Amino acid sequence: MAFLDAVRLALRTIWAQKMKSGFSVLGVFVGVTFLIAVVSIIEGMNAYMTERFAGALLGVNTFQVRRFPDFQTGDVPDSTWRQWVRRPQLTYDDADAMVASLDPSLLWSWVSQSTSDLEYRNRVAARVRVMGANEQYFDVKGWRFSAGRPFTAQEAQSGQPVMVMGYDLAARVFGDLDPINREVRIRGMPYRIIGVIESQGNLFGMSLDNFVVAPATSAVRRFVNPPNVIDELVVKAPAVPQMEAAMDLVVSVMRTRRHLRPSDPDNFAVETASGVLDFWEQINRILLVALPGLVSISLVVGGIVIMNIMLMAVAERTREIGIRKSLGARRRDVMRQFLVESATLSTLGAAVGVGFGLLVAWLVTTLTFMPARVAPWSIVVGVGLGAAVGIGAGLYPAGRAARLDPIAAMRQE
Repeated sequence: MAFLDAVRLALRTIWAQKMKSGFSVLGVFVGVTFLIAVVSIIEGMNAYMTERFAGALLGVNTFQVRRFPDFQTGDVPDSTWRQWVRRPQLTYDDADAMVASLDPSLLWSWVSQSTSDLEYRNRVAARVRVMGANEQYFDVKGWRFSAGRPFTAQEAQSGQPVMVMGYDLAARVFGDLDPINREVRIRGMPYRIIGVIESQGNLFGMSLDNFVVAPATSAVRRFVNPPNVIDELVVKAPAVPQMEAAMDLVVSVMRTRRHLRPSDPDNFAVETASGVLDFWEQINRILLVALPGLVSISLVVGGIVIMNIMLMAVAERTREIGIRKSLGARRRDVMRQFLVESATLSTLGAAVGVGFGLLVAWLVTTLTFMPARVAPWSIVVGVGLGAAVGIGAGLYPAGRAARLDPIAAMRQE
């Protein structure tokens, strides 16, 4: 029997026994659906964490120096927290010493921040992130402007009451009005809006545009931090080697200023985007280890069901097999027929599973903040696994059918 003829016969049999075929492929269908959906979510989250999470929070080739880490994974023990709180605060003098050691080609900015309500006439935006920084902060973050401009070095040095705001915040406060040169108030102090940053989107469902940035020497210094204290120094390099060299210099300067001995741990934190991604990489490894096991369970169950269905098919078609063998069909022809039927059944279930997996990935992307990115290799693996399960599950029933004695088989009622 030609291979295509065997496939056509298998499809006719599947079509004639729709319910039995449907239950036969259920395990393969579930396994492949799970494979496609989970791999798509993992791939999407990998890209999301790399391109959005770390990039939005820290930036590419960027590191920050802080009193204690800004990003923690899991519960921080009380003893560790108390140790962090006892650390000296980061000062402008510390920042000046670190900046003096850096290559002039590097971008840097000190940053302090707090939250406050922002008022415009009778409108109030609650819990706005208020940041005080220098004029290079916008270049460090790589932000582009949808309207207006950043504040200049002269405005930053003289502490002018000017302010740049995020896109969503501007839309919420001003609506259809042009925000440029309009006056807002934060804790009773007036500021003139001179620029609006392009929309940064959201991160895990939270807007990244609910912020304002003012010169660190302006009136915001009264509430974002105590006098002469900053939250962090942010440094951006053109490439990873320069960033790593700058980090080494900064650590050396800070350890010298803090009079730390070689055996003493750092009493400050230096963070990069790669550090932020460590926790996600741990989760990702766990998922990738657990995924084959979970998929295998469904495929093994599906294979057992297909094997039982094929054994029933052999029993039901014993007389047919005897007639075919008496008319000249060879063992391999009979075996091929049942193997192709089993593989076709399983591959069809895998193909439907791929479709549902793609649908689940699309629904996750559409209905939640989590992205899903379909990996082409997962589709190939899903269909290949389906065919492999069908062939593996069909070997015993096909061999049993091929070994039937034609005389005894034709006597079977």
